[in-house]
Amino acid sequence: MSAIKRRILQTKGVGENGLARTIFSVYFATSNFALNIALMIDQIFEFIGNHLILVGMFAVLLIAFTINEGKRGGATVTISSLVTMINREDAMVLDIRDSKDFSQGHIIDAINIPYSSFEQRSGELEKHKDKPLVVVCKMGQHAGAIGRKLKAQGFEDVKRLSGGMAEWSASNLPVVKS
Repeated sequence: MSAIKRRILQTKGVGENGLARTIFSVYFATSNFALNIALMIDQIFEFIGNHLILVGMFAVLLIAFTINEGKRGGATVTISSLVTMINREDAMVLDIRDSKDFSQGHIIDAINIPYSSFEQRSGELEKHKDKPLVVVCKMGQHAGAIGRKLKAQGFEDVKRLSGGMAEWSASNLPVVKS
């Protein structure tokens, strides 16, 4: 046992297998971890410095992809924007969650067409083509794909709820159970 470690153990008044030894080993284990993280970050910056064109192209493509996907699936709306759209613009809410999730709680006057059966049932929305349409899913992941399909079918004002029903429920907004 090193003299430094022995001195720390004696100072704490704990035997060799006690709390001080545990604290000492945890401290040095986290120090090595922090050192490894610092080295890894240093390597990342070195890579970026050596490959500026490659990293720049990646950043531009990532931004372009994000913007393109957002536009193709419809713009996102926040919860407060959705409430305003429903109250002022008579917007329709299309809930694409499974029927089971829909029956456990959904936005008032929402139409349920599950994601899995959208192709067969999309004709039910034809009478709502002139109204703004907001697509809602569980967490906001599938709404973009349905938004693209709706735009292809001629719907002009298609938006998606940011965060989906998870965000709506987290904000303690009213849901209807059926």
